[in-house]
Amino acid sequence: MRKPPVLCPDDDAISVGRVFATPLMVKGFTWFPLTQCIVWGVMSWIAGRTRPDRGLGERMRIATYTMPAVLGSEWGHNLAHAAAAHWVGKPMDAIRITWGMPLCVYYDINDDSVTPQQHILRALGGPLFSFTLLVISSAVRRITPKASLSREVADVFCATNAFLSTVSLLPIPGIDGGPILKWSLVERGRTVEEADQVIRKVDGGLGIALSFISAAAISRGRRVIGLLSAMLAVMSFGVAFGWIKEQD
Repeated sequence: MRKPPVLCPDDDAISVGRVFATPLMVKGFTWFPLTQCIVWGVMSWIAGRTRPDRGLGERMRIATYTMPAVLGSEWGHNLAHAAAAHWVGKPMDAIRITWGMPLCVYYDINDDSVTPQQHILRALGGPLFSFTLLVISSAVRRITPKASLSREVADVFCATNAFLSTVSLLPIPGIDGGPILKWSLVERGRTVEEADQVIRKVDGGLGIALSFISAAAISRGRRVIGLLSAMLAVMSFGVAFGWIKEQD
């Protein structure tokens, strides 16, 4: 299968503003912040699971602070891509707001008017921003009282941005590491087609590694890490076997 486009040039979408020269687009009722509602519920559940003595009201209050820490980090990660694209003079085509979250849109991922270096810099914007937030939130965490709400929020900021600044660099098309590897190869003389073939081979090995990580995590009771690794392994194998493609 092919990765479906999140937006096409002739889509019936509405622009609600611009950020870093990039239009913010909504389509139909998909602007509704469903993700915020779901993550708020999940964070409330986590607050109760980590401290069963907490009442429902306290769990909901904690989730009101931790949910923005998670999703705000993701928003910042994507806006940093838009900022980097604007900075190199090749703004992204759109940011589509879907269920309350941003999706970066490039109509032509192999646009030959964009140099390999510009492709790389656009992809690096998000991970660099997330790493910066990780450093800041780690420093803030050290000065927050233990067992306090501020420590809990700082912990969530640290975990979210550690995830975004590392996992996003995996060489899988569709996330930041894929374009970084691909255009690094093109910059060194490979054709786009040759670079895509290299990534398929790399993702085959990555899928095997992630499968082992998933099995090990689940066997040790770390189900969230195990399931996440399994999902990434499936994506890697999908790329390796040609079931998932970025663009026709």
